[in-house]
Amino acid sequence: MTDTVSEAQPSGQARPEVERQGQNAGQDAPRRTSITIDAEYLSGHRFPYQEDMSLVEGVDLLAATPGQDINWLEDVELLEEDGVPAVFDRYSNSFLKIYFPIPEGREDEIARKVLIKHLHSGNSYGIALKERHCKFPQPELGPWVEGSRTVGADWTAPVLEGWEPPQH
Repeated sequence: MTDTVSEAQPSGQARPEVERQGQNAGQDAPRRTSITIDAEYLSGHRFPYQEDMSLVEGVDLLAATPGQDINWLEDVELLEEDGVPAVFDRYSNSFLKIYFPIPEGREDEIARKVLIKHLHSGNSYGIALKERHCKFPQPELGPWVEGSRTVGADWTAPVLEGWEPPQH
């Protein structure tokens, strides 16, 4: 069980999360402070392509880009999260850490390949939320994955069981 307490911060500043870890976490439980969320936290595990560069070497960035518009990928660069190389996944607003050595001069290329592999695999938490929450038809894995199924065609507003709108 994780007990998370968010500390209020002025607008525009990061909100550190303070967590107590363990099944019976109490006031004396060890704490971990984190300012951001990473993909491992959202999914509960690492993905093989975060640890093995050979799993992303074959990613063709031009072929993986919708309409051959590589410009959006130029904004993707290698960053660092918690002292570990990482790439930012905008779909889930989280960092995807990279645990293998990255050859000098290939930092951004490898970051882009890891991100594309993550998105094509459907492992981004943002993609996982699409089926339930997208309000208009769109490809589940984005326009860059040919044959991706369409989600959002039958969205309905969620209903809170037992709730009735107030009488005006």
